Amino acid sequence: MLRDARLKFTRELSAQLVIRSVSKTSIRVNNAEYTESIVLTPDDQLTMWSDKPIADLTDADFGPVIDTKPEIVLLGTGTTNVFPPRELTFAFARNGIGLEVMDTAAAARTFNVLANEGRRVAAILYL
Repeated sequence: MLRDARLKFTRELSAQLVIRSVSKTSIRVNNAEYTESIVLTPDDQLTMWSDKPIADLTDADFGPVIDTKPEIVLLGTGTTNVFPPRELTFAFARNGIGLEVMDTAAAARTFNVLANEGRRVAAILYL
């Protein structure tokens, strides 16, 4: 006996902030468009981020991000993947926080997935 199974897919988003698009010139979060680098958690835009070169980043630059107690921090490095100093990765590991580095579009997609899974994630997104 065969049954006619019909499935209805709905898109349920649990995070308050959802990254809608990323381009070379802007990042759209919900209905707001940002033309500067930003820092997000699923519930809040923390601050604008200075465009300090990634090679010059230290753990001290991430104070407001660390204060949110994320389990993982996504570092979106613009249109290409640029790795920060090794010591930064080690500093995050010493605090029990994962640091994932990828281009900004990939970081935005990953942020949306993790945020909607209810994970404690933060994203720093460079343009």
